[in-house]
Amino acid sequence: MVEHTMREVTDADAQAIVDVFNYHARNSFAAYADHEVGTELFHRLRNASRKFLFLVVEVEHQVVGFGLMCPYHTFDTFKKTAVLTYFLLPDYTRLGLGSELLNRLVRDARARGVDNLLAHISSRNKQSLDFHRKHGFVECGRLRGIGVKFGEKFDVVWMQKSL
Repeated sequence: MVEHTMREVTDADAQAIVDVFNYHARNSFAAYADHEVGTELFHRLRNASRKFLFLVVEVEHQVVGFGLMCPYHTFDTFKKTAVLTYFLLPDYTRLGLGSELLNRLVRDARARGVDNLLAHISSRNKQSLDFHRKHGFVECGRLRGIGVKFGEKFDVVWMQKSL
């Protein structure tokens, strides 16, 4: 595994997080956006995750990825369910960083009483679908053909892991 640091996000990470996201917006189906976004994305993510962990992954003092958890729903009836979001730059995938990031989020979820984790993934993002299956997620729903990016339709696949 590459030498790295995982730490809680700070306001100083806003542009780096947006840069990681924008790489995927421009080049992959990992981000649903089909155009670059500004730092308002960071503020939305930070607000959504305020009761949970929001981490950045650094290699040589450069943010190369991030991950967070946020509530599935605002009603207390769903307080034991959270949604995961994470992105790594492509040069830093398949090095164990994603697994470590997920494991940190799972530990935090358990500590907060969360017993169900959800992820929604583009059907054209095979790497992410495989990653989630490898880590015990199962497909629990599929919204067929609801997205269009790069001129291609895609499904949104919901995956679930019970803790």
